[in-house]
Amino acid sequence: MTDGVGRESCAIIDGMQDTPWPCETDHLGTADVDTLRAALETERGERRRAQCLASIQSGAVQLALDLLVREPDIDGFFGMFTKTLTEECESHACGVWLIDEDQQGAHMWMAYVQNHLFTRDSPEWEKLALPSGSMAAHLFAYAPGWNETVEYSGDDARLPESVRVFNRDADIHSVAVAPLVLTTRTLGWVALSNGKTSMCEGEWRVALLEAIARQATLALHQSQQAERSRLEERRKATLEERNRLARDIHDTLAQGFAAILMQLQAAQRESDDVPAAVASKLETAVDLARSHMIEARRSVSALRPIINESEDLGVAFKRMTDMARRTSDVPIALEIDDLPRYGDAIEREIVAVAQEALTNAVRHAKARQITLRASSVRSIGFRLSVADNGRGIARDHRRGGFGMTSMQERANRIGASLTVVTAPRLGTEVVLAWQPSSVPAEGYVVA
Repeated sequence: MTDGVGRESCAIIDGMQDTPWPCETDHLGTADVDTLRAALETERGERRRAQCLASIQSGAVQLALDLLVREPDIDGFFGMFTKTLTEECESHACGVWLIDEDQQGAHMWMAYVQNHLFTRDSPEWEKLALPSGSMAAHLFAYAPGWNETVEYSGDDARLPESVRVFNRDADIHSVAVAPLVLTTRTLGWVALSNGKTSMCEGEWRVALLEAIARQATLALHQSQQAERSRLEERRKATLEERNRLARDIHDTLAQGFAAILMQLQAAQRESDDVPAAVASKLETAVDLARSHMIEARRSVSALRPIINESEDLGVAFKRMTDMARRTSDVPIALEIDDLPRYGDAIEREIVAVAQEALTNAVRHAKARQITLRASSVRSIGFRLSVADNGRGIARDHRRGGFGMTSMQERANRIGASLTVVTAPRLGTEVVLAWQPSSVPAEGYVVA
């Protein structure tokens, strides 16, 4: 898109020049001539308007291609996109709002205001005096704006009061908001605020906004897809490394400690006449070998909490508790409802949280009883509880120790809430609650 394409397009729409009409012949009456002239003028105006819109569309495509070459990262692309759109339309500001990944709200991503680009990483972001939160809530709640461009007056009653006050103070007369919409879903919105404009200027501004928004939507979608692919590849690489470590520990340390334990126990059986001091040292060596073999097996179990493709949650929990029972003298109860399948990604994180909570209870709680409960909630959600009657979690460990950070991160990834209830000498309960529409938790709660 060349500089001034919007203004040139406006001139095309507005510039109706008087030209001779070949249809004005003597055998037509005045009324007939006027009617025919009006029809031809309407047709010519529609044709020129279509040519103008086509020019805007091709210019938007060219702009998108140019920006993608110059600014390959999505932040740089949208930064130049907002700058170009604001300057081309001679507007006050341009803001971009994105829908949150959990589809439960929206947030402002960036804004170009007064010849300056603001992003969430900018030092000035917190000082940016824009009613972005109120506008985000309105955009997310206003259904018509999810699929079509909405034009507001600066004091439009549909806008939140804080936005109207801001518009009055900034002398903003109109706001045009175009959705960043794909065929199946909306990614966010781009809003263009303007001073006082004519009807013609308003028309080409909206056309230009919509044309560029379509190209920006494709760029944003492509970037999000690429980021998801990168995260999935990273997750796979992490999983492969964990599995490799688990195999190495199992094949070397665990097996080695098991062999050492067998040899020491054989020596014990054949050492009836050894001095008491030697027998005591043998007993200590047996205990150390057994303890380290158990820890090695626990490490293998913690590194490989992943559900097999053929195994559901119930089977995974049974396998997990069976392994824990073999490496601990603490009674472990398992209570499981009939559970539906929630999908591999969800179940993987649920099992990992259960594994971490169970391992912590076995290793640190000094409990007399541990209970793992898994149940469905109204047949659409899920609740996991790992409870013990041990010593509780010390206050200085409540925010960072015992794998809590890892459990919280996993809960956040699937939009679940994680609650840890603990008290000295009264035990600890870790509760994970998940529903398909859950909002990702910001942090866990320790009571």
